[in-house]
Amino acid sequence: MAPQKLYAGAKLREMRTRLSLTQKGFAAKLGVSLPYLNQMENNNRPVSTTVVLALAQEFGLDVTELSSGDSERLVSDMREALADPVFGEGAPPLADLRLAASNAPALARAFLELHRAYRQTHERLASLDEALGREDSPIQASPWEEVRDFFHYCDNYIDAVDRAAEHFTRDGDAREAAIALLKTLGISVQVSNMDNLRHFDSGRSILHLSNRAAPQTQVFQMLLQVALLRQNELLEATLDAARFNSDEARAIAKIGLANYFAGAALMPYGRFLAAAQEYRHDLELLATHFGASIEQVAHRLSTLQRPGAKGIPFFFVRVDQAGTITKRHSATRLQFARFGGACPLWNVHRAFETPGRFLRQLAETPDGVRYISLARDVSKSGGSFGSPVQRYAIALGCEVRHADMIVYADNMGVDNDSAYEPIGISCRICERQQCHQRSVPPLERRLTINTDSRGVLPYEVS
Repeated sequence: MAPQKLYAGAKLREMRTRLSLTQKGFAAKLGVSLPYLNQMENNNRPVSTTVVLALAQEFGLDVTELSSGDSERLVSDMREALADPVFGEGAPPLADLRLAASNAPALARAFLELHRAYRQTHERLASLDEALGREDSPIQASPWEEVRDFFHYCDNYIDAVDRAAEHFTRDGDAREAAIALLKTLGISVQVSNMDNLRHFDSGRSILHLSNRAAPQTQVFQMLLQVALLRQNELLEATLDAARFNSDEARAIAKIGLANYFAGAALMPYGRFLAAAQEYRHDLELLATHFGASIEQVAHRLSTLQRPGAKGIPFFFVRVDQAGTITKRHSATRLQFARFGGACPLWNVHRAFETPGRFLRQLAETPDGVRYISLARDVSKSGGSFGSPVQRYAIALGCEVRHADMIVYADNMGVDNDSAYEPIGISCRICERQQCHQRSVPPLERRLTINTDSRGVLPYEVS
């Protein structure tokens, strides 16, 4: 297979603007002619190997950033949006979507925002939401989805917050560092029998933690409180730059950033990356090493996207028993459905059947990309008799080309074509024609219904 050409016009323009260079000056530093640079910035020519080397040597650019990130996610999200029946049968070809994502990413995001607003309006009308009965009721994007997309398009990596957390625990244990700082601030920590995981009494300077929570959860909650107290200016500056559309979204994002700080302090970037490579990404060994939970470790692995020191690009997802995605992030080409559940053939759904065990799966998506996926239930007890149990399952995975660095890929026969299960994103946009688990027809295809014959499906997909 011929190597795929690299088009990165938008990123070249963004870098030149950030450096305050003219096209002429930028072309000189890259050792190319002005017309050639102009053609690369407009995606009329691919980025040459000479230019890639010059970017790395002259500007210290992590060249993997040219071929990953927003573009693939935007294409995936636009394809899903355009599968909506409102667009009819005239969906733009894939080449046009890639061109839009590369050359006009801001326009692509505006399109996605518009479609999301339409979807929310349609869903509210369908459910006879009383709020839409008032003429003065504004239609706003869901704050939760807005925050989810913020982390999604940051590659789930917030550099300033991550480095601040790493600096905080540079000298030792995260728990000891948290207790020491809280003591310096005049705050005492009390563990007691209560329903909430954490409650900060600012008037009495007492941080209450639940004795029902696991030890790693208690440490995490202390670190979260440290972030809110000691890193408030950094969190607020990050929120200012994000420009959320509502106070609710900003408040949710602040909790998300504080959670991010806590995870990054519990598992500092440099030490965690080195340990992950040494243990070949064994979640249980990493959890023991850093005093974290399996879910915390899996989520942290998906954030290792620091420029110049990137880890393996992982996807991470958490689902509930209904198959609804409650957390999602992908640094891989695999992108999750923005609406509805995940593919039923994915092993994450089977994790509820085997509590306490890791399930491994070799999977192939319709675009031919192959992955190794690891799934496990992470159900959480309420801590007392009669308390409700939170039942979730998580999946962590990467492209199979990284198999030699993943302990879970051992003895799975990654070179055996028949070992790979066909999975998709969601039934609405999946292109597979003979899937025995398909719940609804693909919206991009014509259907043929034969009353005299029945196959796997009651229709044939053209």
